[in-house]
Order: sequence, then C-alpha cells, then structure tokens
Amino acid sequence: MYIHLGGEKIIRTSQVVAIFDISIEQSSKLSRQFVAQARKNREVETIGEEDAKSIVVTDERVYYSPISSSTLKKRAHHLVDL
Repeated sequence: MYIHLGGEKIIRTSQVVAIFDISIEQSSKLSRQFVAQARKNREVETIGEEDAKSIVVTDERVYYSPISSSTLKKRAHHLVDL
C-alpha cells in the first residue's frame, strides 16, 4: 500500500519508520542531530511550498510534509487495517 505525503509525493507504507509532528525538531536535541546528519548526507526532502507540519522518516530519506502528523498517521493506520 501507499501513503500520500503531500504535493506529488507518494511512498510505500512499508518504508515508513516513523511520523513526527514538526515540533519535535525544536523540542528534542536528538531529533535536531538526526535531521542535521540526514541533511549532511542529502537525505532530506521538503514536499511542496507550504510550511512543514510533520516529519516522515523512511529507510532512506527524511521528508518534511505539509500534512499534519495526525492525518498521516490516520492514513497509514487506515491502510494497515484494510
């Protein structure tokens, strides 16, 4: 199954490791270090022109999505329940 992250970006649900609210980046030193390392390795992708509301971590990339983390989680769980 697939999950739409916003814009024209769709990924396999099996690739999703975690979905976080964007606020985690400001509140956690560890998450800031994780994202900084991903940026250094050019593994970060910002989706669309809107402000990011969530961070989606996959096996290979970190996505900044304009869709809220709660909406993305509902989409992911809905697909798992099918």
